[in-house]
Amino acid sequence: MFRAMPSPHGRGLPPFVCEDAVSRALLDSIRAVAPSMATVLVTGETGTGKEIVARHVHASSRRSSSPFVAVNCSALPETLVESELFGHERGAFTGAASAAAGWFESAQGGTLFLDEIGDLPLGTQVKLLRVLQEGEVVRVGSRRPIAVDVRVIAATNVRLDEAVAARRFREDLYYRLHVAPLVLTPLRQRPGDILPLAHRFLELYRVERGTATIVLSEEAARRLLEHAWPGNVRELENVMRYALLSCRDDVVRADDLRFSPLPPAPLGRSQVPTFSGFTPSATDGGNPLEAALLAMFEANLPQLHRSIERTLFRAAFRYCHKNQLQTARLLGVSRNVVRARLIEAGELAGPGRLPRAATWSGHSGSTLGSARRSFIGDHFAERTGQTDTSRCTLVAER
Repeated sequence: MFRAMPSPHGRGLPPFVCEDAVSRALLDSIRAVAPSMATVLVTGETGTGKEIVARHVHASSRRSSSPFVAVNCSALPETLVESELFGHERGAFTGAASAAAGWFESAQGGTLFLDEIGDLPLGTQVKLLRVLQEGEVVRVGSRRPIAVDVRVIAATNVRLDEAVAARRFREDLYYRLHVAPLVLTPLRQRPGDILPLAHRFLELYRVERGTATIVLSEEAARRLLEHAWPGNVRELENVMRYALLSCRDDVVRADDLRFSPLPPAPLGRSQVPTFSGFTPSATDGGNPLEAALLAMFEANLPQLHRSIERTLFRAAFRYCHKNQLQTARLLGVSRNVVRARLIEAGELAGPGRLPRAATWSGHSGSTLGSARRSFIGDHFAERTGQTDTSRCTLVAER
């Protein structure tokens, strides 16, 4: 039998499984910070249950009878993020046919959970800091402040301290959020929770199968303990749900388990990527990546840092099938940083620049519309000093 934190106030929250000593320590921290008004910063890998922890903090607080509003900051369009968070007035921007409250006003008296806080644009971070300091929001298109009584719980899977050092996250906002930190340990580092969680998910989803009891075989249990769980608790839940659907005779066996592919193993010498044709030497002291860097240092390449950074972001972007959010998670940075670096590398088109798939040609006969021709002509004149734009056409690379 496993120990679990019951759902506070009977509000239907899943119990917080805490068989492992690490989880019991986290549970103590949740109980300590819940009654206060302190801002909470929840950190941990993807799938560790940051929102579940935030919901337990809310449900154990004096605000449990008020709204809990969860917002994924990485899902908010950059052009609408301030309107979504702080609200807007009628006519504040094109399409704003009526006034609308933001998420802060919607969470009045309760808790606002800001997931992926590291993806907020720097300009929005300034306004968020003021809301946290003053306890009031100003809607887009308005000058009238609106008082809000909201507790903020923020979460991220990136190192905000490193983002601060790299000037991707405001230092003052970091300290304002980092009042009551809760660190979620990866599932692979708390093995005492794996089987209790597996049994919990079996119990949760057996109703879908219409079965009174489900048995987990010893071999299946051993496989669960051996797996590295790169997707953490979310991956475990999906594995057990599939096992319930595919098992026979109400027994989950080892061959019923379908694991996600493990992350790539540490790079071996033959797997190390090369830059500008350089390969690791034999005197790398066991670190082939460092050897590749040393080779480039000795070559005294120009703009080395910029070249390495662009290669890193370009390779990660393509590895993630050109998904910006997955690239950000892989590299441990915000989506805004990924987008900026990809624009610099020519992988994405940015404001005021042409996509990489377009080149300049001195041939005539352009079929561009007048507005597009005007933009290209201005760009051509700016770059060449010529005013004759008739020779400027846009030709797609093949």
